[in-house]
Amino acid sequence: MQTADLSYTPRIARATAPLYGKVAKVVPEIEWPVHAPYVEAINRLKREKGAVILAHNYMTPEIYHCVADFVGDSLALAREAAKTDARVIVQAGVHFMAETSKILSPHKTVLIPDPQAGCSLAASITAGDVRRLKAEHPGLPVVTYVNTSAAVKAESDVCCTSSNAKAVVEDIAREWRVDSVIMIPDEYLAQNVARQTAVKIVTWKGHCEVHERFGAADIRAYRDANPGVVVLAHPECPPAVIDEADFAGSTAAMISYVGDKRPKKVVMVTECSMSDNVAADYPDVEFVRPCNLCPHMKRITLPKILKSLQTMTVEVNVDPEIAAQAKAAVERMLTVGKPAKAAA
Repeated sequence: MQTADLSYTPRIARATAPLYGKVAKVVPEIEWPVHAPYVEAINRLKREKGAVILAHNYMTPEIYHCVADFVGDSLALAREAAKTDARVIVQAGVHFMAETSKILSPHKTVLIPDPQAGCSLAASITAGDVRRLKAEHPGLPVVTYVNTSAAVKAESDVCCTSSNAKAVVEDIAREWRVDSVIMIPDEYLAQNVARQTAVKIVTWKGHCEVHERFGAADIRAYRDANPGVVVLAHPECPPAVIDEADFAGSTAAMISYVGDKRPKKVVMVTECSMSDNVAADYPDVEFVRPCNLCPHMKRITLPKILKSLQTMTVEVNVDPEIAAQAKAAVERMLTVGKPAKAAA
């Protein structure tokens, strides 16, 4: 492995100055000399290797704004990656996201800089658990959140995201002609969807370790300390938190809300790095930052991304049979809301 020169030289300073301009509001100037050599080396190496970097909305700003080719939620990133001509995908996110990228881009090399970057939701349920649930509730379709392993997706009938969960639940219930569905693994997301639809939902007790820590009292405290603040909450939060919020939606929906509404002051009730990333794009908006960090997302760093590109590790693979079944569940989701093709 060739060792990169990671000195902060005048050349590096000049080359990365435009990128620092993007994040100057959220990355202290004293930190940039540490980040800049990695940023320059990563951007140079990914061009040499025909790679793209996918950064989830929870990545830190120096990753999200300075080395990523695509940013967004997990499914949006995987779909973008599948469209590119890149030979290599580096997933700046957690392991299930890398699996999803591999499922949708089976002929590309998918790398994750730290294979220990997991997810409490994905870890909360196994393929065996899904099979037992189906045996306990025969005849009900399984709607699976994308925040799950490939093996769990493979046992499912359709996947969903936090933004399309209600539409998916209603669509699959209508197709199967049932009044109930199994929705896994996020209990709070399922409960929040259940309040919006007549379809009955069988839940699983999986929780996001970031979002489950928020409570209704926290939201009231943000309002008391910040008069006039607009509260945006992720639907993985408990229902009591959603009740206290002004708006509930996916990470992409929250970002769109800020861009469209431009509230004077906002709190995003989700992983706190996202506030930094959105603040860099909308400097006129004041962000109150509830600092619940995802320990798994924070395993991904610039040094690990650079090493991943240098060594082409750690490669993520999915058993072809599991991948085919999981892809069917993901692709079934993508048909929701689209008109059926006329018979030939």
